[in-house]
Amino acid sequence: MPSKLNVLSAVMLAALLHCAPGAPVKDALTDSPAGDTSGEEEAPLDPQRDVWDSVLGVTTRHQMQFEDEFHDKLAYDFLDNYQISSLPERCPKSNFSKEDCLHRLVEGLLTFTALLQHVEKVYPSSMFPSDIRHYSSLVITLIQQKMRHPERVTAVTSSQVSEQLLRDIDSPNMFSRKMTAHAILNRFCQFLIYCKRELRKREMSRGNNRDLVLTSQPITKI
Repeated sequence: MPSKLNVLSAVMLAALLHCAPGAPVKDALTDSPAGDTSGEEEAPLDPQRDVWDSVLGVTTRHQMQFEDEFHDKLAYDFLDNYQISSLPERCPKSNFSKEDCLHRLVEGLLTFTALLQHVEKVYPSSMFPSDIRHYSSLVITLIQQKMRHPERVTAVTSSQVSEQLLRDIDSPNMFSRKMTAHAILNRFCQFLIYCKRELRKREMSRGNNRDLVLTSQPITKI
């Protein structure tokens, strides 16, 4: 039976997504018409699916913008090989607890959010930083709901830290600055999808462990 807190969080997330600018999301909150006697039940709220669908939508739009800007000179997958410093690390594949991994995911998203300042400087009229920042905050909320100690997350709040991150990726060459901006957007979207995989993998692992506990109970013969 879902707790009132989980239901409330789902409704809040769905409402945020419903109001998000540029979000390719289906209407998550709809009222049934008065006197509707069809008998069909409304689909349950699934804000997590809407978050990930929206992230994929931003990724697709960014690829289209990149290809429009550089035409046939550069392919979008060029950004996969573009070297950029100060990017957050992912969770190790072993010897890392679920709680530690969730902390790293949140701190990584906060670091990416700080790096978006570079994108806004190079492309001041772009809507991508605000869109990705919005969906990142929703993903952070989803992750924090699964953490035991979300208050222990270290945020990149110091202006000195943010300025150092931006200095590390700055360049006097305009082409380099543009490539760095696109690489940040590209890697940010990849990191958001990585968060999705980690959450799903750990949820599945928890479910498998629960099944093992249930099936390991001794069977009493009648």
